[in-house]
Amino acid sequence: MKLSNEYAWIIPSCPLVASCCTGSLSFFFPKVTGGFRRLCALLNIFLLTASMFVSFVLFQEQFINHSIQQYLWAWIPFQLEVGFLVDPLTLVMSLLVTTVGVLVMIYSDSYMCHDWGYARFYAYLSLFTASMLGLVFSPNLIQLHIFWELVGMCSYLLVGFWFARSGAANASEKAFITNRIGDFGLLLGILGIYWTTGSFEIFELCERFAKLGEVGFVNSIFANIIAFLLLLGPVAKSAQIPLHVWLPDAMEGPTPISALIHAATMVAAGIFFIARVFVLILTLPSVMSVISWVGGATALLGATLALAQRDLKKGLAYSTMSQLGYMVSALGIGAYRSASFHLVTHAYSKALLFLGAGSVIHSIEKIVGYSPDRSQNMFFMGGLRRYMPITGTTFLLGTLSLSGIPPLACFWSKDEIINESWLRSLPLGLIASSTVGLTAFYMFRIYFLTFEGDFCTIKTNWSDFNNSTASSINLWGDTEVELSLNQINRNVTLVRNGIAKTSSFPFLHIKNTNGVIKADYNQSLPIPEESCLGMTIPLVMLAIPTTLVGLVGINFIEETTNFNSWLIGPSRFYRINLYFEVLGEILVNSRGSLGLSLLGIFTSFIIYRRKHILGDKETFIESFKLVRKLGSIVQSWSLNRGYIDYYYNICFAYSLRFLSKSVSRFDRYVIDGFVNVTGVLNLLGAESIRYGDNGRISNYLFTMIFGATLLTILISFN
Repeated sequence: MKLSNEYAWIIPSCPLVASCCTGSLSFFFPKVTGGFRRLCALLNIFLLTASMFVSFVLFQEQFINHSIQQYLWAWIPFQLEVGFLVDPLTLVMSLLVTTVGVLVMIYSDSYMCHDWGYARFYAYLSLFTASMLGLVFSPNLIQLHIFWELVGMCSYLLVGFWFARSGAANASEKAFITNRIGDFGLLLGILGIYWTTGSFEIFELCERFAKLGEVGFVNSIFANIIAFLLLLGPVAKSAQIPLHVWLPDAMEGPTPISALIHAATMVAAGIFFIARVFVLILTLPSVMSVISWVGGATALLGATLALAQRDLKKGLAYSTMSQLGYMVSALGIGAYRSASFHLVTHAYSKALLFLGAGSVIHSIEKIVGYSPDRSQNMFFMGGLRRYMPITGTTFLLGTLSLSGIPPLACFWSKDEIINESWLRSLPLGLIASSTVGLTAFYMFRIYFLTFEGDFCTIKTNWSDFNNSTASSINLWGDTEVELSLNQINRNVTLVRNGIAKTSSFPFLHIKNTNGVIKADYNQSLPIPEESCLGMTIPLVMLAIPTTLVGLVGINFIEETTNFNSWLIGPSRFYRINLYFEVLGEILVNSRGSLGLSLLGIFTSFIIYRRKHILGDKETFIESFKLVRKLGSIVQSWSLNRGYIDYYYNICFAYSLRFLSKSVSRFDRYVIDGFVNVTGVLNLLGAESIRYGDNGRISNYLFTMIFGATLLTILISFN
């Protein structure tokens, strides 16, 4: 089947229609929606699948045409043209967003089936996908900025989807406010670039800006300021230093949303924007240098912060931050193709990992409770591969891919970035290579703690929780489990008040002793179970591109700023001998990075591939005293988020509170005080005059004579 590029408008329109229909039905007919909510989900999945089909057909045409087409319509009120742009970069991103989006929607049907906001969730999800697709197809900066803001709004709605939970509400506000800083800079940059070039069209303004810079018409300082302002938006959206603080807190949202945000939508929007205006920033060496170092620092910081995380989703969130740093650093050194390639390979791998994490959480929260502090704590897990083989196997594939193990997807793209980093800058090469080893370490730490060893929750003595101190297994094996009876006590309260049934909490056994309801914690806990087909099928489907998509983007030609080189034309498949020759050459040249990955895996295996039994604790601790000292430092750094949030609170939050309180006091005591004093003086003056104005003529005559006499005396003295 063949389609012209003029039908590309169907791709963002389908999920937009689905969102409007689902949202309207949910808002105006909430009771009806409850009965037909599965039909709402089916509508959203079907329309996004249609978008995926159109994306695939148009993407297939790029193998032959490699064309760039733009379709515009005049928007009369503002003399601005709107439309859509179709080029290889657009179609690759479109195919990425739709494929991941469809699988996330299928997965969400089982994950969110018991949630009261089921239909609302699908309305937000489709709007989120439509906003990202609209951003991808935008031909000018104004249209792009509109969809950019819609992506931010949808992330706010979805991160705070469970808004009754204070953590989710605070996280959505934090993400929204942090991104407002970047979006304000982006808006200023768009106005500056329009003032300089007189155009909002992306291709046109990039060409004009480059020509104006060549002839010296644009001041270099002003040009750099404009570029930095433009890049402030991607720095916030893609969680780069120093606006990265929102990303781990965004894990408060439902896990399917975490997968979509970290794989194909919000954080990918920043990388896409830099790639879209790459021709513009390529003319500014100082901006390119800053971008490369911001990306390198973010990659290293994200890797170190992920080393000792206890929360499964936050560990993956810091992994995303680190991999985004790779992409930004690659764009900063001019490796456009490698950065775009890694964006695609990482998206499929990270979507697989997050959906796998959601499968684990969905299974274990029925045992340990529905609090994220427990259902997402990796030290309550362990040994889950025996109970959840499909989830464990697919999660292992994602872990191997992100760790840079061939022939999985991320190995090929990451190896290109590392090679380019060594060629362009020695320090950046060191950062990129060291981050590889750290990535392999923390990713396999997550895998071993979650899927290997023994299931820790079964060994937990729930009856001693009221008398025990907080402890948990820390980074290097000490005992430290942070458990409380808060969730169980809440469950008991729900049962007592008749809000929930005992069967809702399978680990909780209720006894009625003399009319008093108590919880019996001595009963054995149930074991985890594999998730249903609605959740495991998307995992298996995502495992396919995680394994194979990297083989599609292997570089056969020299680096270029044209994204067309990422696509494999039919002619490449006829050169099968060259293909395998290049594969072998890449494997030989990647010995260093592959060795670092294997070292990180081996270190993680030595530390974490052990059963968490306290009997061998003393021997283990004696053998690793020096490692434990280092581990305590790393653990403190990681769990405190590098102390960056702490300093932000001091420098910004506390300072703003102090300033606002000072302004409030000044307004209350100085400005209001002046007004109040003026009013009191007027009141006293009026009262004094009122007592003199009593209607007696003799008093008036006395006052007139006294005044005239006093005036006469004063005149005579002068």
